[in-house]
Amino acid sequence: MSEQFLINFTPQETRVALLQQGIVQELHIERSVSRGLVGNVYLGKVVRVLPGMQSAFVEIGLERTAFLHVADIWGEKGWEQRGGVDARPIERILHEGQALMVQVLKDPLGTKGARLTTQVSIAGRLLVHLPQDKHIGISQRIENEQERDKLRTRIHALLPDGEPGGYIVRTVAEDAPDEELAVDIVYLKRCWLDIQQRAQTAQAPALLHQDLNLAQRVLRDLVTRETLTVLVDSRETFAMLESFAREYVPQVSERLQHYTGERPLFELHGVEEEIQRALSRRVDLKSGGYLIIDQTEAMTTVDVNTGGFVGLKSFDDTIFKTNLEAAQTIARQLRLRNLGGIIIVDFIDMESAEHKSAVLEELNRVLARDHTRVSVNGFTQLGLVEMTRKRTRESLAHILCEPCPTCSGRGEVKTARTVCYEIMRELLREARQFNAREMRVLAAPVVTDLFLDEESQALAMLSDFIARPISLHAESGYMQEQFDIVLM
Repeated sequence: MSEQFLINFTPQETRVALLQQGIVQELHIERSVSRGLVGNVYLGKVVRVLPGMQSAFVEIGLERTAFLHVADIWGEKGWEQRGGVDARPIERILHEGQALMVQVLKDPLGTKGARLTTQVSIAGRLLVHLPQDKHIGISQRIENEQERDKLRTRIHALLPDGEPGGYIVRTVAEDAPDEELAVDIVYLKRCWLDIQQRAQTAQAPALLHQDLNLAQRVLRDLVTRETLTVLVDSRETFAMLESFAREYVPQVSERLQHYTGERPLFELHGVEEEIQRALSRRVDLKSGGYLIIDQTEAMTTVDVNTGGFVGLKSFDDTIFKTNLEAAQTIARQLRLRNLGGIIIVDFIDMESAEHKSAVLEELNRVLARDHTRVSVNGFTQLGLVEMTRKRTRESLAHILCEPCPTCSGRGEVKTARTVCYEIMRELLREARQFNAREMRVLAAPVVTDLFLDEESQALAMLSDFIARPISLHAESGYMQEQFDIVLM
């Protein structure tokens, strides 16, 4: 299937869209203010060793010192994996002031610093290089044992005798020719050599290797033989990518093109409209049916509805056709929105086992195009389809949106009448607690209007009951649920 990448660059943000047959399938966004540190290699300096926690704090040049646990020190980890009995405590491995090459495992979070490891791994397009190991590993997604053995043999054949370091074969390398594997090996060895050379001259703390930016990762990881072009709308970014491609991924350089049109690149290809639609709960199907997608902390739910689709034949055929179309759209929406974790799909109930099997088969077929690992468990007793999709990065909604300040993310607000009754309860409570001359209510206009109209008698009765005058003041800046009571 022919595909195309669009790269839209601004100094603050890089956006990448993957189009297949002219339809947007994936969106990737990276912002300069929140670019992650995972994969970066530093020459760090041990500032404190904590024997009680078997950990150390390492200065790597960030706002907070990073954290290194003894289990993430490669030499000791190797001993433990071999069942060794000489695994030493951290105070016998590290000392304060020691310079140490480390790699970031987890980004800083809240008050916690970054988590580190001393086992360096460098990701390439087809392989991951492990300079301190000798193991040749194969991605777990390649399940065929014969294919795994074949790949392991091919990698050994491409490495000179006595070549230091190990490799992990990524899933995309399953059908890659030996020429491309050899190019990746050369690229990874060059990266490791650069890191070693910088480490010899650098003063700790220092950054030795930074993981590639989004645009570079697209060329390294995502561009395949099916990719026709990679359009870039920034002259500087195009020049940088062209230089990077010539040195590290020469087979990709000829597909790079600089877009010079007057109309914005994403607008020209309809990507901006797709982004707006991907932030909506409702996704309309061509047949007239629709999906409702709800993302929660625990899971994502997808509900399929026939909507205005009435079909041409029987009711069962109408449901079957809607579910088939929904299966295709669901697979695309999962990629587009980058939804991960547990996903529950509520297809419209089907009586026919043959129809159920066909819908499940179609769902698996379209999910096979996904770069992210997906597992579909089939229909449950309740007629739901359970599936999981690996979380690789934040979902599109989490990157672009934040909880609504009015409803605090509930998706609903209390009615004006509910707020009126809350205000009256609060007035009664404060009248019993404080001896005020007058009580003034500050509330949204829709709430004060209701007090002046339908709830005027109730407010007058409350004023008589507490023996204090109650005045109303409409605040145009207040949200519907927001109110204050001022004691005069």
